[in-house]
Amino acid sequence: MSSTVSAILSATPTPERVINGLNWTFDDLYNILPQWVKDWILNKQLGVFNFATVSLIVGGIVVLKFLASVIALLYTMFLTSKTNYITKYKAGYGAWAVVTGASQGIGREFALQLAEKKFNIFLLARNKEKLDELARDIQQAYNVEVIVHPFDFAEADDEDWDKLEDTLLANDREITILVNNVGINQPYPNPFAEEDPDLLTSIVTVNCTAQVRITRIIFPEMVRRHKGLILNVGSVAGLFPNAFLAVYSGTKAFLRNWSRALALEGEAMGVEVQHVKTYYVSTAMSKMKPTSLAPTPEAYVRKVLATGGAFEDDAPYPQHMAFTWAIDNILPEGALMQKAYELNIGIRQRALARKKRLEEAEATAAKKE
Repeated sequence: MSSTVSAILSATPTPERVINGLNWTFDDLYNILPQWVKDWILNKQLGVFNFATVSLIVGGIVVLKFLASVIALLYTMFLTSKTNYITKYKAGYGAWAVVTGASQGIGREFALQLAEKKFNIFLLARNKEKLDELARDIQQAYNVEVIVHPFDFAEADDEDWDKLEDTLLANDREITILVNNVGINQPYPNPFAEEDPDLLTSIVTVNCTAQVRITRIIFPEMVRRHKGLILNVGSVAGLFPNAFLAVYSGTKAFLRNWSRALALEGEAMGVEVQHVKTYYVSTAMSKMKPTSLAPTPEAYVRKVLATGGAFEDDAPYPQHMAFTWAIDNILPEGALMQKAYELNIGIRQRALARKKRLEEAEATAAKKE
């Protein structure tokens, strides 16, 4: 009996025995592991084919890619050569610039600054009165030719497009610049299921179909002359999906992909195509005051034109450039989509509240009458 008790007592675990037992168990477990696990996962020796070496290589590639993007960002911001519009696009030698959506905001500023560079200007927008006013301002300030062509991109039929083509190409007009600036959006973020179907159709027509049709008219002439620049004014909304602006952000994604594809086609034929990634700009449409992130149209367009044609996909304004770089290299798409979702809900709620106040004020005024 005493020997049995002694054996049981000797087998009773103590902290030291437990630790020793665990140590022995881990060693034993290691010994029974497959050899490939030992060689591939547990082996920390660098320079041989194992998990540690592969992790170091992959990590190095990721770091190098990130550093390359930072260098590219800094180069684009500070070292990109300025565009010479005289030698590249014959500014001052009878060449024409066509600007769509030219009646106000960014489009109006493109027309003014291209006229300043001594391009003749072809103006396209719906509002003839505003175009006529802009034409007078351009002619008085810069003494170049200006053609005003009122055009409703949302409602134009095939006959309207045929007339526009005849006017654009009349007298073998040499068009070396096309600014596709025209675009429309919803008045405020709205669920797809609740939005006016006619408005959604107009957004697709203006933001996609119209861009393609006018470019199809002008691009072959640029190819024939081996000279031209097409600036497609896009939006950060096209870089990732935006809930409640689903159709608008979809059209801007199309514009970006189409522009980049067309840029590759045009490169060998002397025609540059540049998609311009635009964030906030202080315009009547955006209803934003000028800030470092929302420049005036004048400041924004000057940055775009400074390096026009240098890149196929670019955000020329520095603050916009930094933001889009972060979108491409740091910020997860899912987080961006969620943030846009929350932001658009807030904008929608404020817009609906403002609309309700206006309706109540109008109803009150009507009662007083």
